[in-house]
Amino acid sequence: MLEFITHPAEHVVAIRVGGVVTARELQQAIDAIETAKRHHPRVSMLAELDGLRWMTLTALLKDLGYSLTQLGDLAHYHRAAVITDKELIKHIAKLEDRLFKAMEIRTFSHREHAAAMRWVGELPKGDHENPEEDGYHGA
Repeated sequence: MLEFITHPAEHVVAIRVGGVVTARELQQAIDAIETAKRHHPRVSMLAELDGLRWMTLTALLKDLGYSLTQLGDLAHYHRAAVITDKELIKHIAKLEDRLFKAMEIRTFSHREHAAAMRWVGELPKGDHENPEEDGYHGA
């Protein structure tokens, strides 16, 4: 099961994952990421992962294939917040943060849900669609 979570920042794709994830559900998440990439210079993601049990084989292959296509497009990503209380997932996220320097990846516990939502919604200076958010207030 993969469901979307509402986030106030339009550049954030937020999901909650639980149980078994199918290829169809994963494709919906991929489509949401690609739509966000077309509309925003930088995209961030938030994932609540504690309920994930497994992915179907076709979902796993789709995830791997999509991930490989994104290696050349990492500059389009800004942040990924992973909400979990599972130590294995925290370790994997830390490893990914070291491997993919173009994207900042942090883990948050479920108690830190609000902090994760705030952090993932931030954009680096210069990437806001409204220039005033980058400090420009007119000449």
